[in-house]
Amino acid sequence: MHSIIGVPRAPATDAMPPPNAPATDPRPLPPESPLPSDCCESGCAVCVFDLYAEELAAYRTALADWLARHPEAQA
Repeated sequence: MHSIIGVPRAPATDAMPPPNAPATDPRPLPPESPLPSDCCESGCAVCVFDLYAEELAAYRTALADWLARHPEAQA
């Protein structure tokens, strides 16, 4: 799995889909937060923290959509 910034990421083990989730519609996984050292602090037009914020917003939308399709997972 790759993030928007191209850093390979392993799926978070604490965000694994519930065992009853269909394999064809897995629960979205949250993006990994960048480390403070990932920012070069040179005033980039698009900072790694900006990209993370975009990834997080997309994840929250995808999760809300998934939960609407799987109301049993909201326990």
